Amino acid sequence: MPALNVREPYWRPGTAWLPCPKGLGVPARTLTMLLIDTANVVGSRPTGWWRDRAGATRQLIDRVRAATANSELPRPVVMVLEGAARQGMDEGQADGVEVVHAPRRGDDTLAVLAEAGAEDVVLVSADRALGERVRRAGGKVVGPDWLLARLAPER
Repeated sequence: MPALNVREPYWRPGTAWLPCPKGLGVPARTLTMLLIDTANVVGSRPTGWWRDRAGATRQLIDRVRAATANSELPRPVVMVLEGAARQGMDEGQADGVEVVHAPRRGDDTLAVLAEAGAEDVVLVSADRALGERVRRAGGKVVGPDWLLARLAPER
């Protein structure tokens, strides 16, 4: 499967046929991109992440990559980083996960990516305003608990 490249002008999320996440009300074998609001997921647990945003972000990305490599999450996966968390991981693709640095507000980058994929997108975030933007574009929204339940425990 080719790597996702959000810099290409004709990039379209969800360009590979893959099983959809269970329980989302989307038929199996639908084109799906899992879009992760990384800051929102990291901040959903009081793990001390505020002392080391970059480290907490890196750990979450490693866990998502492991789950994706083990087929516990659908591909493609796009994780958007903003602010200090961008220091935790370079942009790029590895193990079915594309890391994207938001130039400004992560929510705006997430919304643009969701709109490009419309109904093919499943956003992971508890942000209500962002969730509404994605739903208006035809996407689905699940909370951080949905994702965290599919990942190996934190170290």
